[in-house]
Order: sequence, then C-alpha cells, then structure tokens
Amino acid sequence: MKFLIDNWMLLTVAASSGLMLLWPHIRPGAGGALTAAGAVQLINRERAVVVDVCETEEYAAGHVGGAKSVPLGELEKRLPEVVKNKTVPLILVCASGARANRALATAKQLGYDKAQVLAGGLKAWKDANLPIEKA
Repeated sequence: MKFLIDNWMLLTVAASSGLMLLWPHIRPGAGGALTAAGAVQLINRERAVVVDVCETEEYAAGHVGGAKSVPLGELEKRLPEVVKNKTVPLILVCASGARANRALATAKQLGYDKAQVLAGGLKAWKDANLPIEKA
C-alpha cells in the first residue's frame, strides 16, 4: 500500500497511457476501419459495395475497381439512390481515409449499419498493390 501512495503519479501515467492505447478499440463506432485485404475479402465474400466519396475529378483520376462515385457533399442525398439495399456491406473510400470517416457517420444515420471505412483510403489500396481504375 505504501508503494501505491508513494508512486501515485507513476501509476496514473501508466493507467492513462494504457487507456489511450485501448481507446480506438473501445470507443463507440470502433471497428469501422477496414484493411485493404479485409476489404477485398468483404467484396468477394459478401458482395460489399464500394463507394468513393472523393470529388468527381479525384474519382476520374483513379478509384477502386467497381466503386460508385458519391462525393461527400452529396452523400446524404445520393447514397440511398446509389445503394438501395441497406443490408449489404458498404465500404467507404477516399484518398486518405479522412473524408470517408466523416461519411461513415452519415451512412450510419441513413441506416447503413454495415458501413465501414477503408483505413488509409485509396493510398492504402495502392500500397497493397490492388488494381485501380481510371474513368
């Protein structure tokens, strides 16, 4: 007990650093990020739909094969038109993953409970040597 009292600050730092390491796994909505390999498996096994939330010019420059283009600004309006089945897995992609993370909240609000974000975005897809299409 004396050790705990004498070293309370050290114990506090250790506990808080442990919580910071665990935070991405325990926060609400965790697990929304998906690796490129996981995305390929989801596409092949469960017929996941890939939605690219980049702007039209970025989409034309290069995108995941078969991805549907729905720019982030139009997501709330156009996503229900583009992906009618809300039970199918949805993979959100952008250049780096930042816009796709913002799009995830919108997709969940629209009822796409199986929506996930491709971690690292199109860059991670390219880094995994996966095919890119150009429009």
